[in-house]
Amino acid sequence: MSTQKITSMEVAKLAGVSQSAVSRVFTPGASSSKKTNELVRKAAAELGYRPNVLARSLITGKSRMIGLVVAYLDNYFYPEALELLSSALQKKGYHVLIFMSGNKEGDIADAVDEILDYQVDGIIAASVSMSSDLAKRCTSAGVPVVLFNRTQDDDRLSAVTSDNFQGGQKVARFLLAGGHKRIGYIAGWEGASTQRDREKGFTEELVRNGQELYAREVGNFNSDEAKQAARTMFSKQNFPDAVFVANDAMAIAVIDVIRFELGLQVPEQVSVVGYDDVPISSWPAYDLTTVRQPANRMVAETVSILIESIENKTTTARRVEIDGPLMVRGSAKISDK
Repeated sequence: MSTQKITSMEVAKLAGVSQSAVSRVFTPGASSSKKTNELVRKAAAELGYRPNVLARSLITGKSRMIGLVVAYLDNYFYPEALELLSSALQKKGYHVLIFMSGNKEGDIADAVDEILDYQVDGIIAASVSMSSDLAKRCTSAGVPVVLFNRTQDDDRLSAVTSDNFQGGQKVARFLLAGGHKRIGYIAGWEGASTQRDREKGFTEELVRNGQELYAREVGNFNSDEAKQAARTMFSKQNFPDAVFVANDAMAIAVIDVIRFELGLQVPEQVSVVGYDDVPISSWPAYDLTTVRQPANRMVAETVSILIESIENKTTTARRVEIDGPLMVRGSAKISDK
């Protein structure tokens, strides 16, 4: 059995077309007639030909690869979002390389260095922040970057998020309307813009309506730390009658502690509200009231901005905030009015 690789010239000869026609058939976005496409693909299948993507990238200067860097996957929102991002990019003819990173600047810098080594055409940074120096390095390399579910104080970086500030306001208004007087908050990782904006919208709306935040703990977007935060917050005699938790993954852990460790009733004694609206939130076991992150729309905007930056060489950064609805379920008391 021969191990010699089949060339595009052999495919062209069998299909009865030119070598350039074969190249067009296997180049995303290139045009070829239906007849030529059928002839070439039939010949390629018969011969066992596969186009050399890396070789083509050397000729075109385009790898058709996107680097996707993510800090953690224990938040239920991200596996779904990454699947949507990968699918949307593949439909545009791009391949996705996923890189894991910690939240520390050194971890992110290492991940970006590795991504750039792959000659990617663009980078999506999901759930991580990038320093100005890193942004500058990507810009110098001609690689556009879009932040997904994060913002950064750098005018060179495009970013797509839900409207976290407004989402926090919605939760505050909802809990106030439910008659709650002792309202707590369990924060996510305090270096994240999503955490900062959700808490800011929430606490400012409470104050605007004459209430101060009753209790605060930090869960760092980590289920185990959220459980400990709940134990601290609800083991006190005058525990909060409501708590806004900065994301659903933590909120679900908090509900488990409140119910099964502390023996309190949700929502009769404690109302719990989360943020994201991940699939598990609607399960009857949790029935979590939460702010929905419109993942499909966020992904569509992210991909649109990145592809435009790559293909049209646009350099103007865009910031997009997409409003998401409050999904009212059974984990929180609602207003009788």
